[in-house]
Amino acid sequence: MRARLIVLLLLQGPLVATWAQNKNSIGMQLVPIEAGRFYMGSEREGKDYDESPVHRVSLSKPFLMSATEVTNAQYEAFDPAHRKIRGKNGFSTQDDEAVVFVSYREATAFCDWLSQKEGKFYRLPTEAEWEYACRAGTISDFSTGSSLPGVYQKNQSTNRNTAVVSLKVGQTPANPWGLFDMHGNVEEWCLDWYGPYQAGPQQDPVGTASGLYRISRGGSFGTPVSFLRSANRSAMIPEDKNWLVGFRVVQAPLPATNPSSVKTAAYGSPVSQKRYSWKPADAEKPIFREPQRYINKPDCTHPIPFYSHNHQPAVTWCPNGDLLTIWFSTDEESGREMTVLSSRLRAGASTWDEPTEFFKVPDRNMTGASLLHDGKGTLYHLNGVETDGDWQDLAMVLRTSTDNGVSWTTPRLINPEHTKRNQVIAGLSQTKEGWLIQPADADPGPSGGTAIHVSRDGGKTWVNPYTDPQTPGFGAGETGGLIAGIHAGVVQLKNGDLLALGRKNDIQAPDNSGLRMPMSRSADMGKTWTYSPSPFPPVWSGQRLVLTRLNEGALLLVSFTHHPDERTEKLAGMTFQSADGNPYKGYGMYAAVSFDEGKTWPVVKLLTDGKERYLNGGAWTGAFETDQTHAEPKGYLAVTQTPDNVIHLLSSSLHYQFNLAWLNQRPMAPAGK
Repeated sequence: MRARLIVLLLLQGPLVATWAQNKNSIGMQLVPIEAGRFYMGSEREGKDYDESPVHRVSLSKPFLMSATEVTNAQYEAFDPAHRKIRGKNGFSTQDDEAVVFVSYREATAFCDWLSQKEGKFYRLPTEAEWEYACRAGTISDFSTGSSLPGVYQKNQSTNRNTAVVSLKVGQTPANPWGLFDMHGNVEEWCLDWYGPYQAGPQQDPVGTASGLYRISRGGSFGTPVSFLRSANRSAMIPEDKNWLVGFRVVQAPLPATNPSSVKTAAYGSPVSQKRYSWKPADAEKPIFREPQRYINKPDCTHPIPFYSHNHQPAVTWCPNGDLLTIWFSTDEESGREMTVLSSRLRAGASTWDEPTEFFKVPDRNMTGASLLHDGKGTLYHLNGVETDGDWQDLAMVLRTSTDNGVSWTTPRLINPEHTKRNQVIAGLSQTKEGWLIQPADADPGPSGGTAIHVSRDGGKTWVNPYTDPQTPGFGAGETGGLIAGIHAGVVQLKNGDLLALGRKNDIQAPDNSGLRMPMSRSADMGKTWTYSPSPFPPVWSGQRLVLTRLNEGALLLVSFTHHPDERTEKLAGMTFQSADGNPYKGYGMYAAVSFDEGKTWPVVKLLTDGKERYLNGGAWTGAFETDQTHAEPKGYLAVTQTPDNVIHLLSSSLHYQFNLAWLNQRPMAPAGK
């Protein structure tokens, strides 16, 4: 059987000249890989679209590749300080386990050190060299065929808490060319920038000339099997380092090939850079415009990765008068295919542009994003970036734009640790001192509270003022280090305190009439918070509130009246007042306005103009009807107010426009009331 396999591999491509392995000065075994040709990529579509087109690649020179990933002992011969983080999060404690928590630059620095030490050229493999060596003469999904036998698998699933397993190298069978751990164990940095494949035959490709992310290959011990395929492409921000990624090396000169140019397809019209002259609307004239969809499926001719589940918007206004919104698009909220899309409502336009891809680290979950225009021409974008799927262990990334969101700075890790308290919430705000405040869920669960991140220097440096690891139960009168409730909205009060409202961690009303949305207040910029019940009903699953300060100075809360009663399964509404002073029951999205810094909320209004209409809120909302007593039943909300004082509220798929004068106007009594 083995003889037939060797004959077959010889027919398909070159085999290793000899099974004998060289060993270098730090005990690294090197396997000779001969020159040859192979088919790179796959014809998979959807989330694996970046593996196309399949193209024939020729590697004109042989090279030596390390038989295993670089181990702790080998790496620490170069960087002894790394030993201090062995076992971080429980991973990779032994000398012979694959080294992890190494960035791209640290991996290349190791190669430079080893080159100088031995007088031979060491480097990371190119992406083409890596796939060629992984395939080892095969054209199937794995070097083992169309499936990966169980002996190669460890914890091949997306888990919120990744199971700790041994990362000892060389414990599974080698591939036909004598290389170990090419399918799994840890992902491996490659030399190339991440970029699109070029069609047609290529020789010694080295990727694109520039980019935002560096390629990683092979999948890890804690990812689904599909990410362990020979053709699967992943990538990371070069400064990122975590427990899933290590590297192996090659000994060979750099290919003399020139990198390819980066070609980015542009869709839609160019974005105007002319500063817009806002004309404030008549403050006394009520405005409520017809709701419209801002998420529209792109034309099928545009290769935009648009998935079935579109959710979690953020929105801001631009100096040129446009509105810019972003949201995630995915098939599963814990999926690695999740990307961040954007759309634009151009100044004077009545419909939103087709979506385009806004931000995507390949094969990483991108849960949580926010946008803010600082009023001086700079747009801020913050986003979470996972190690794999789920949304617990996120790092936080910042980008800025000074050209109305056309181009953005290189993604910068402002909290590089993949951990809790980094799930970004739409609602980035600016204090009267000019500080930036970014709320972020403190836990992936439904009731873990909200942390804040604060920058006092325009986003250059950030601190998390949370100090108390033993947060109490968020009861009335208690004090803790987190905001009560997830998905919280946060505003600064005129006296400098912070006020927040959140979902879950509900507090009993003073008269014991039921649970209320929790209100949190901090007098020390988020280090500690005190809790009390608000006058509003709890926020439920599929719902996210917004809390903001209006240009006019008042505070605005938008939330939802109801959630399913567990006993009756009926929807509970709220009592509203009509223009003639009579109460009536209403259901769905409402707005509340406070003119005294959150002490009282005299304006509480259902967010509907009374017109009967059919709408679809997308995501978890779906289809619904509006009328005098019914508004959108649930959704994730985001808000911005343009300089003309129009309030732009986004739910999971719909754009609402109204102003304070409309909110102050009591509605007519519903028919029959």
